[in-house]
Amino acid sequence: MNDPLWIWQQTDWPHFSWQADALAPLLRACGQAQGRLLGMLGAVGTDTEVQSSLDAMLQNIVTSSAIEGEQLNVGSVRSSLARRLGLNEEGRITPRSEGLAELLLDATRAHQEPLDDQRLFTWHRWLFPSGDQMLARPLQIGSLRGDEAMQVVSGRIDHPTVHFEAPPRAGLEALLAAFLAWFESSRSDASLDPFLRAGIAHFWFVTLHPFDDGNGRLTRAITDLALAQGEQMTIRFYAMSSSMLDDRAGYYSILETSQKGGLDITGWLQWFLVTLLNSLEQALARIERVVVKARFWQAHRSQILSAEQIKVLNRLLDGGERGFENGISAAQYQAVAKVSKATATRHLSDLLEKGCIERLPGGGRSTRYKIAH
Repeated sequence: MNDPLWIWQQTDWPHFSWQADALAPLLRACGQAQGRLLGMLGAVGTDTEVQSSLDAMLQNIVTSSAIEGEQLNVGSVRSSLARRLGLNEEGRITPRSEGLAELLLDATRAHQEPLDDQRLFTWHRWLFPSGDQMLARPLQIGSLRGDEAMQVVSGRIDHPTVHFEAPPRAGLEALLAAFLAWFESSRSDASLDPFLRAGIAHFWFVTLHPFDDGNGRLTRAITDLALAQGEQMTIRFYAMSSSMLDDRAGYYSILETSQKGGLDITGWLQWFLVTLLNSLEQALARIERVVVKARFWQAHRSQILSAEQIKVLNRLLDGGERGFENGISAAQYQAVAKVSKATATRHLSDLLEKGCIERLPGGGRSTRYKIAH
């Protein structure tokens, strides 16, 4: 008898196992990063907290679609999210952006609500709203897929490479019911780490692939729901989909390997936890910049500064690609502030004197300045 080709053909499916010792260091690191992130949020104001959450959720929606090769209108998604968060941001919304915002907020803000098939069908309808012109082919929306084999393929049409084949349509209701029953009962399983539960839920659901389309995005929404349930928080400050997009090739590779393997999914869970840790650390760096910025302006609240000086200081405080991580020169100040060379020099001297910036090692034309913390 041939060995099973797909994991769902294993006799004991879906009784997964994993090597606890191999995962323990990653679980500790994720727990510590999560603790630092939640602790750091206490140092920011409510307005900053809501804005940070908006940025994280926007990043999550946009990158989750980008994993599937879809480029969203960022402005429309941001407007749909902002309206629901009570932020006054004008912008054009679309049925697509409204549905995606509704889906993510339902998955995170309503994390106490049970996940059943009807909730999943509603999520699926939000993914593919009526009037959406982006559908390349007719889909069964708000219901399970049809009888055709569900395969993930690449290569030539006449000679495709099958990376994965989902369980057949017959019996899919029972398989999905088993997943949903586990997802609900495992919430109160004290022996199962919440991070592992999220990783198992992600792998299990994406392996079922129960819908015609949108399975990846629904899988990541379920992951967000599981993480929100573990944290008991309705507000999100990190975007795991963004870290998955950063290693998109690795994501598909470990899925393919694991879905063709046995029921020990240690390899998948290791990849999942590394990716989760990356997203937590990115959020930590972002929130830390927010805290540093707030403290800086609190310390210099009595200083009289020009609009140009404030603009450049904010760029330096924001960091990242546009934040002049190696300091700013007089020529760069001149370009950013749109002032003359003489004014740039005078502004920098004034900021030095007021203790807002400090001079980096070097001199002459190569002199650079950074924020004085």
